[in-house]
Amino acid sequence: MIDMREYKKQVDESVAFLAARLLLRPRVGLVLGTGLGALAEQLEDAIILPYEEIPHFPRATVTSHAGNLVSGRLNGQAVAMLQGRFHYYEGYSARELTFPVRVLSRLGIEILVVTNAAGGLNPAFSAGTIMVIRDHLNFIPDNPLRGPNIDEWGPRFPDLSVPYAPRLIDRTLAGAARLGIPHVETGVYVGIPGPSLETPAETRFLRSCGADAVGMSSVPEVIVARHAGLEVLGLSVVANVNDPDNFAPILIDDIISKAKEIEPRFLQLVAEVVRSI
Repeated sequence: MIDMREYKKQVDESVAFLAARLLLRPRVGLVLGTGLGALAEQLEDAIILPYEEIPHFPRATVTSHAGNLVSGRLNGQAVAMLQGRFHYYEGYSARELTFPVRVLSRLGIEILVVTNAAGGLNPAFSAGTIMVIRDHLNFIPDNPLRGPNIDEWGPRFPDLSVPYAPRLIDRTLAGAARLGIPHVETGVYVGIPGPSLETPAETRFLRSCGADAVGMSSVPEVIVARHAGLEVLGLSVVANVNDPDNFAPILIDDIISKAKEIEPRFLQLVAEVVRSI
């Protein structure tokens, strides 16, 4: 059984540590996924805190994730960015890997933006598509809310009928049109445990379930955010699209490279969304 008193104590200590060091109380939290960490370089009055300096924060073990909490202003908005996230495949439980999101929620953010690099399942997509997530499937065999509930953090059975805020989806699509950013779609994201990538049969199955893109993150963070009453926006950079009947090898280095290639217009879109809210 999870010792929730100890877990709450750890969250409270992390919140107190950050509250004493951040110049701004962030309103928007952002989780920067694989190959998308450069957004932190656009912040004004930035404060950078490595995860290892923050009490009880997990340690990032993936080389493409920097492992910093960066706070400052982005387009006039006070934000806190998680420059690198944690994954179930690293060995963390869903509750452990969502610890930073829980801390940000207790610090007072109102909106969480989650980003990731994903594999495309929808044959209408192409590599380079930016997918605004409108719903998700959770195939990660753990839930961050499993175990005793802390009622002051959120309800025992949180409603996920609208996991992603329609107004944020609309503003993102409008921002993409305003900036002339092409290949922006909406779709369903499916989270899988990893770290092995999908077989052709798994790709076919996931598509048959209604998923448009697949990745190994984001869903646990969204569950915690909604439990905490936050509005959520989800964005996936589709790094590759595989046809299960004409399957090509999936190499993680290629996914990171493609995410880096798309990054400038992706970051332009995220900055515009933050400005609009």
